[in-house]
Amino acid sequence: MQVSSEQPTSTEAKLQLLLFVDERPSSRQQIQQIHRYLKQLQTEYPFELQIVNVGEQPYLAEHFRLVATPALIKIYPEPRQTLAGSNLIEQLNEWWLRWLQSAETQANLVALAETPTQPKTLENLNNSGNGHNGNSNATAIRSVADSVEVIRLSDEVFRLKREQERLLEQLQFKDRIIAMVAHDLRNPLTAVSIAVETLEAQFLLFNKKGNFSASPALLTHLFKQARSQAKIIDRMIAGLLQVTRGSSADLQIQPQKLNLIELYQDVEAHMLDRAFTKSQSIQTDLPNDLPAVYADRERVRQVLINLLDNAMKYTPEGGTIRISCLHRTTQKVQVSVCDTGPGIPEENYDRIFEERFRLKRDEAKDGYGIGLALCQRIIRAHYGQIWVDSASNSGSCFHFTLPVHSL
Repeated sequence: MQVSSEQPTSTEAKLQLLLFVDERPSSRQQIQQIHRYLKQLQTEYPFELQIVNVGEQPYLAEHFRLVATPALIKIYPEPRQTLAGSNLIEQLNEWWLRWLQSAETQANLVALAETPTQPKTLENLNNSGNGHNGNSNATAIRSVADSVEVIRLSDEVFRLKREQERLLEQLQFKDRIIAMVAHDLRNPLTAVSIAVETLEAQFLLFNKKGNFSASPALLTHLFKQARSQAKIIDRMIAGLLQVTRGSSADLQIQPQKLNLIELYQDVEAHMLDRAFTKSQSIQTDLPNDLPAVYADRERVRQVLINLLDNAMKYTPEGGTIRISCLHRTTQKVQVSVCDTGPGIPEENYDRIFEERFRLKRDEAKDGYGIGLALCQRIIRAHYGQIWVDSASNSGSCFHFTLPVHSL
């Protein structure tokens, strides 16, 4: 980034100044006065003046830590000095003679340092006292421009690092979503597989004996289950594709008026076979006057399936799973899924909702440690809460809330 030049650089200039201005109408008259005054001074003593518009070159304003404009900065000879405020001309009058004396002294030191017979000690004094070599007077403003370029490049590096972090976060989010969908696909795929295998067995039996052992009602149910689960899989894949095309880590929901009891009965119908294989009983407490909620049907289905799946996984054979709904307030409905499994240590109540966190006892079990994390994301997207109550060897109760649908 280059500093805009007001006057041609003079090889005789022993004093170098930067005048910072802005485009405010209120400051134009003041800037014009300062400009005229500096031109008068320049006729008496050669100095280099560069005018900087802070709107066009904000990095320079940042470099010199300016808090107000107009501002006049003496950048050479050192030490650097800044004048700013409404009485800039008065301040300049006060400091001008001292600046000239400093410039003359520095010029003499530079001349002595360039003399071949000059003692080494004077050269050391010049270099250490001012931080410049013999070409300092000719390169001071250029060094400022170089410093500004470094600031600009540093800012660009910072921006690129932030962009890299954002892209990495997006990639990690997509990886998590893919893992979550893969986890959730297992249930509907299992249901479809069971239905198809049962139907295949019935048709093989029909080819051998000429009749079905299953009733028409069961066959109709199997076809219906296969179709509905296939639709769920299709919606999940569509959602996954939507996420991979997106640039945000927000979980998209489409809330609508939802009857929780009907949704639970639909979910339970597809999971009864699992409970039956482990001789588990499912008890429900679902009040008939439970109000409808305002929620995304498929997302809430994912929550119920995940919680029921965990309950069945950790409840031993012959155990009991309890499902209940409660109209807690005029604005919230609470759903609870309880099991009679080993329970969860209290110190892990919050951690079990972290992605990929698993209790040591569960490391050998199937799963990816992402189901509860997904549940939490879904419930929070509905402005609800999810938590767990548990006691050692006494089972666990997972609770979540959803907003009541407003009429």
